[in-house]
Amino acid sequence: MFTGIVTDIGEVVSRQDGDGVSRFAIACGYDAASIALGASIACGGPCLTATSVETGADGRTMFTVDVSGETLARTTIGDWQAGTRINLERSLRQGDELGGHIVTGHIDGVAPIVGRDVDGESTRFTFEAPAPLHRFIAEKGSVCLDGTSLTVNGVDGNRFWVTLIPHTLQVTTWGDRRLGDRVNLEVDLMARYVARLKETEDT
Repeated sequence: MFTGIVTDIGEVVSRQDGDGVSRFAIACGYDAASIALGASIACGGPCLTATSVETGADGRTMFTVDVSGETLARTTIGDWQAGTRINLERSLRQGDELGGHIVTGHIDGVAPIVGRDVDGESTRFTFEAPAPLHRFIAEKGSVCLDGTSLTVNGVDGNRFWVTLIPHTLQVTTWGDRRLGDRVNLEVDLMARYVARLKETEDT
């Protein structure tokens, strides 16, 4: 489990595509000794498993993750190349502060950015949610985009928007995001269960 609070920005150092699996090496600022083999790390939203950990020649911590073809096809990971910057979050530990909302790291779909507008010192991003995910997104509800817990400011059909303050733009990859970029979308877990309960009651 995660909270959608980004704690570091990682950088893809290398990518090796194999038979049904791609291996990515990611550099980060975490202490190598604190990452156990098999640890779950949210990388740009998806929950991935650290398969190796070492300290690189430049002093940065380096960990690798293996990604299946299914995950490559259903997330933006298929677009990652050397130099790609990604939001990172370590898995939630008992006693940690729940600063965002409960996030599983299981991506529901990919949403393109269809609007990027300056709103005072903040920036408003508008997205197009793929069907049928838009029904799980509600105004003032929570959504996880590229591993970041955000509040939905408004909804219009299958489009919704969020507003990011300067701090969030600086400490995540959101400052790099532009019109047309695709982001990983995970809908609120509670919204999914409520919708499922309603479907059950209606049958």
